[in-house]
Amino acid sequence: MTVLITGTNRGIGAGLAAAYRARGDEVVGTTREGDWPLDVTNPASHAALAQQLSGRPIDLLVCNAGVYLDKAETLDGGFTAELWADTFAANVTGVFLTIQSLLPNLKSANAARIAIISSTMASSERAPGGSYIYRASKAAVLNLGRNLATDLAGQGIALGIYHPGWVVTDMGGAAADISIDEAVSGLVARFDDLNVNKTGVFETWDGRPHAY
Repeated sequence: MTVLITGTNRGIGAGLAAAYRARGDEVVGTTREGDWPLDVTNPASHAALAQQLSGRPIDLLVCNAGVYLDKAETLDGGFTAELWADTFAANVTGVFLTIQSLLPNLKSANAARIAIISSTMASSERAPGGSYIYRASKAAVLNLGRNLATDLAGQGIALGIYHPGWVVTDMGGAAADISIDEAVSGLVARFDDLNVNKTGVFETWDGRPHAY
């Protein structure tokens, strides 16, 4: 199986890449610099990667790359327009461009799957406040994923959206609930279970349906 994972330089992306390599899968791990360079905010970078991978089937695409830029912002004077633009460019547009540019590779695989790493912060039902930009971007990519799932199902491509847990990473912080290994183990199981009959799911890393 060929797995393409965006954002494999650290954290969950690096953990997923290691897990798939350990079980013998072929991994294409993208970073801003490296053997498979990709800046998810740059259309030209997507075009270059697609050209590199031309004719190569991708069985599983994991859209993991993302940013959390407004963690320390305050409502009085924070959350600048630049932060909104940069966050949505990476967390929403970047996911769409990744899927769009690699669609030929997914179509050429047998029963291809797409996994979007979102967050519990995407939920409109769970609204504890703060982090408005990040929350809005994850809600947007959840909506994007649900609609793409509908359109791609007829082509035999399944898509799921996943909350990886609150993970001890640079983004999650040291006080988080679970380790990278725990998150990765759960996510791999979720991706293995994904098929067109379950397309459009929003699930937690440990298999529970998540509130939208």
